[in-house]
Amino acid sequence: MTDAPFKIERLRKRPDFLAAARASSFARGAVVVQMRRRGDDDAGVRVGFTATRKIGGAVVRNRAKRRLRAAAQQLIPQFGAPGCDYVLIARSGAPTRPWARLLDDVKSALISLATESERQATASATSPSPPA
Repeated sequence: MTDAPFKIERLRKRPDFLAAARASSFARGAVVVQMRRRGDDDAGVRVGFTATRKIGGAVVRNRAKRRLRAAAQQLIPQFGAPGCDYVLIARSGAPTRPWARLLDDVKSALISLATESERQATASATSPSPPA
């Protein structure tokens, strides 16, 4: 996570994960990616990873999160938006999915979230505000 034009940090606190859960999300294959624009002056990106017990025991969950961390390390510098928090959630296929397909899942989710975010920003900027 070093070639990015912005600083990349890890999400570690529960309130940050909960805030991302209330924001936009996109599911692709073996991963769900949630994105939240922080709205502060920090241009850095924060990334968190999670896997529920539904996908397996501790060994399987750790493997899934390890694979998601490696995918994020490759893709967030290229497709991540500055000033955003991302949470990557492992789904049932994440530990065993072929690496190229897992990368494609994460990449397409990041691109879809960026497109949706731009569309929402454009819509809110062009819509007239209601009279007071």
